[in-house]
Amino acid sequence: MQKFRNTKTITVIGMLTAVSVILGYLKIPVTSLIEIRFTNLPIAVGGALLGPVAGGLVGALSDIVQYLAKPTGPFFPGFTISSCVTGIIFGLVLKSKNEPASSISIKRIILAEVLVTLLVSLPLNSLWLSMLYGNGFIAVLSSRLLKELVMFPINTVLLTAVIKPVGRFNKLFLPISVKK
Repeated sequence: MQKFRNTKTITVIGMLTAVSVILGYLKIPVTSLIEIRFTNLPIAVGGALLGPVAGGLVGALSDIVQYLAKPTGPFFPGFTISSCVTGIIFGLVLKSKNEPASSISIKRIILAEVLVTLLVSLPLNSLWLSMLYGNGFIAVLSSRLLKELVMFPINTVLLTAVIKPVGRFNKLFLPISVKK
């Protein structure tokens, strides 16, 4: 928790949250059910650069701020939990003390995307949608399955394209070590 007293760390969390909120308004429709969204990219970067706590914080804050800036429906805290868990997963899988973010292997990126899809996107988000709109969980889950299968390789390519260049510059804006 010592690193959260560092101004640079707090600034990076705030900037990644802002970028996530802005990217939340951008989407590329592929079909009527499938859209390419970019919201998770800054959340993943936060987890990869700063660890699971910061990744979860960026995820939760971006969901709340995006709702406050431009509500597109009712606020549902389940989606805040999903965003937080997404950041935690990215932080646990992508953050390493021994290697910089620029050298994250494609295997770890794929693992992170698999875990986010299997633990958050499919079960949790389907549960929240089922609860929010009163539809059966299995019906919501089955309708989202094809979407997640299509989006998995797209999300993996997007994350790979973003995480490596950003990781090269993390020493410019993040402290190398925190003094106690």
